Amino acid sequence: MKIHEFQGKEIFRRYGIPVPDGEIATTPDEAQKIAEKLGGKLVVKAQIHAGGRGKGSLTKAAEIHGVKVVTEAKDARAHAQALLGNALHTHQTGPEGQVVRRVLIERATDIAKEYYVGLVLDRETARVTFIASTEGGMEIEKVAAEMPEKILRLGVDPATGVQAFHGRKLAYGLGFTGDTANKAAKLLAKLYQVFIDTDASLVEINPLVLTKSGDVIALDAKVNFDDNAMTRHPELLALRDVEEEDTRERAAKDAELSYVALDGNIGCLVNGAGLAMSTMDIIKYVGGEPANFLDVGGGATAAQVTTAFKIILQDPKVKAILVNIFGGIAKCDVIASGIITAAKEVGLKMPLIVRLEGTNVELGKKLLGESGLSITPANDMLDAAKKAVKAAGGGK
Repeated sequence: MKIHEFQGKEIFRRYGIPVPDGEIATTPDEAQKIAEKLGGKLVVKAQIHAGGRGKGSLTKAAEIHGVKVVTEAKDARAHAQALLGNALHTHQTGPEGQVVRRVLIERATDIAKEYYVGLVLDRETARVTFIASTEGGMEIEKVAAEMPEKILRLGVDPATGVQAFHGRKLAYGLGFTGDTANKAAKLLAKLYQVFIDTDASLVEINPLVLTKSGDVIALDAKVNFDDNAMTRHPELLALRDVEEEDTRERAAKDAELSYVALDGNIGCLVNGAGLAMSTMDIIKYVGGEPANFLDVGGGATAAQVTTAFKIILQDPKVKAILVNIFGGIAKCDVIASGIITAAKEVGLKMPLIVRLEGTNVELGKKLLGESGLSITPANDMLDAAKKAVKAAGGGK
């Protein structure tokens, strides 16, 4: 689950991580009032769940970007008015952009140097790992690709948690010295605690800045949470902004399905994350392109299968649907009944390829064969993938 920058900064404040003073506005008038109250040099920042806002722009006015420095309250109002209600396009939003519904007005910072710092789970080492760089303000992926020597990595042993030496090692590695190094080290320790306490999947500051007065401040805040842990954090779940989510991914989440939209034209409906990944791999292997990752889970119900079909069909790129089911907890006959119910309810017209294997597979195939629906059966995964790619118009 993603949250907005201003929400991330509120969490940072609670942990004593320095951030600029600022408030959120949903109308141009609110933006002007906040600007008048804060005074001085200010920054107006669009709040959307995407990076690259500083370089992002509105379609009709490329010179209007998602982040702007202003010196007058009236200018803050004007920029808020230009942003609010319009779609901001960045390299992370896709061509459709994301509608700006709120802006953050905050005091500008006297920046001497910009840095990057983030925390993620390194699955190879099974450790929460700091990633830091002196190249703040840039996309960390670009830094890693073009200047890998500029990337610092430091894992934290889960048995001991973050220690003072972690902060010092990173601070000195980034070039901080003296009292400033101590400030940076303390900030990094608090950032780790944010990650652990909130069950985060990503905590990122880009840029972390050194001010000309020697302070270290989080100028941005990107915090993502592990969806599976949100039952432990109702206070964090309350920060969810459903308007920022893809409509299909939102519907899947509400139905307790795992769905990620992709760019291909073959819709995938699979039970089990590993099988779903294998299905996408084999579609690619035979020259096709999956339109989504969709895992209905091992105990999928007919209602969930129906919802899954509806979600897949919302994607206009989909030309064929491949259902790949291994009946274990959810038996093949139950899944087959769900497929039949779903196909009839949504009035499915496009090619449907189904591969069933596992418990009650023969009964499941019998139900599909007697359904009266135009369903193409497949003997195995390779056969299913070839038939799906052909039905979708052929592969590469």
